[in-house]
Amino acid sequence: MATPYRGIFTIPATPFDEDYQVDWPGLRSVVDFCVECGAHGIVWPVNASGFSTLSDEERLEGMRVVVEQVAGRAPVVLGVQGVSAQHAAMFSRRAREVGADAVIAMAPYTAKIGDIGNLMAYYRAIAAAAQRPVFIQNHSVGTDMSVAVLERLVREIEYVDYIKEETLPVTHKITGLLERQIPTLQGIFGGAGGRYMLLEYPRGVAGQMPGCHVTDVMVRYWEALEAGDLPEAKRIYGLLAPLYAIETQCPGAIYKEVLRRRGVIQSARSRNAAPGVMDEHDHRALDDILRDLEPLFTWPGGQPLRYGVDHPTSDATTDGPSDATVASRGELAPFDRQ
Repeated sequence: MATPYRGIFTIPATPFDEDYQVDWPGLRSVVDFCVECGAHGIVWPVNASGFSTLSDEERLEGMRVVVEQVAGRAPVVLGVQGVSAQHAAMFSRRAREVGADAVIAMAPYTAKIGDIGNLMAYYRAIAAAAQRPVFIQNHSVGTDMSVAVLERLVREIEYVDYIKEETLPVTHKITGLLERQIPTLQGIFGGAGGRYMLLEYPRGVAGQMPGCHVTDVMVRYWEALEAGDLPEAKRIYGLLAPLYAIETQCPGAIYKEVLRRRGVIQSARSRNAAPGVMDEHDHRALDDILRDLEPLFTWPGGQPLRYGVDHPTSDATTDGPSDATVASRGELAPFDRQ
């Protein structure tokens, strides 16, 4: 049996160009960033990747791109969630074809499944098509599954070996699952960006699957816990807490804005994003948060962070200075407006 997966399995965000088309070179850059930050695994496309804004064709092509770019440097877990068993099986076959190491799937996220028989059929279809380890992502966007339902899925379906638990109370569900001593369960991973990792770790989680914008910080946080250095883990959590707060206040905006500021991608554009998700105060708050986190950054490709320059107003249609004007002042290009 292969060594069970453990550690920070980070989730690359999907960048878009000025026409809101997938920026494929940018995605390759994000993948390299994740690997170079020390991620123990790569997970794409799931919620933090913006999978629901991608076409099926983009997801299928992106699977190839991600596996190709990782090039064996870390395990790759591909998101195969679909609106039905047949839809998810199509993605699962593609994951197997391109050489993924494992797959992950929420339950269907348009018409939710409440029947255990249909849930079993959905995950059986995924496992049969992928023929490699399957992570069940238990998330309220899909179906909030009970400990009893999760236990049955893991016990009865070959390849269903892992759970990513993100439904509340997440800590109680983790303990409930581990207390059942399911022999085929290889590990439980946490989510929610690592917000609960300090509480999840002593309960026995095998790892975390956070957004990728501060992968190097998350790796240091995990390694502190693994080393038994609780004071250091608490110190890092304290520096991350304001980032978690602003992520909640500005949903869907922070991951890619941080990647843009770190020089990983050119634009923080997101499809279907509400205009003005971040106002000037949010940008200045992010300045302060990143100043505190910067000493923890280890990415070898790091550039000077983009701080506090030409923040947009809350009016998404307001024109800012041109890139040429900004360049003439020796400043950085303004944040890309939605």
